[in-house]
Amino acid sequence: MLPMVSEVGELRRARAALDEAMAAIGRTEPAQLSVMIETPAAALLADQLAAEADFLSVGTNDLTQYTLAADRGNAAVAALVDALHPAVLRLIARAAEAAAAHDRPLGVCGGLASEPRAAPLLVGLGVTELSATPAAVPAVKAAVRATTLVPARALATRAQSARSAGEVRGLLGEEPCAR
Repeated sequence: MLPMVSEVGELRRARAALDEAMAAIGRTEPAQLSVMIETPAAALLADQLAAEADFLSVGTNDLTQYTLAADRGNAAVAALVDALHPAVLRLIARAAEAAAAHDRPLGVCGGLASEPRAAPLLVGLGVTELSATPAAVPAVKAAVRATTLVPARALATRAQSARSAGEVRGLLGEEPCAR
């Protein structure tokens, strides 16, 4: 999985190096190679990346930080870093659309994947896999199991049109995706 990708050329160079290394050890089957969607550039070019990667994974912590231009390690601006910001959600949706168009899985990792209340939203955006912390797995699984697709998609549409992360949090409090 390639981190901090910003253009398809990086993926192509890594694929060539990986293929060369595999050939050097006598392996003929291709190794899977994926891309982390951690930069706004990668999200905006997800269609190109999905065409060549085996799968995509959104790293919500970095994607949020870079999208909102707020360093999560800087106490003066760390409160601005919120993965439920509509701009971040729109980038996740774009990556999901690109992955789906190329029949690729789209995972999400980072803090947002471990928030059970966000699971229906992520499903509605088109995310196909969640990588949660071990402690969060039971609650995230329960949230996914209680989610139905049509209401989840409607939630995702409303969240992307929200004006703030706080407004998105209000939508999640409504629990519109429960059966």
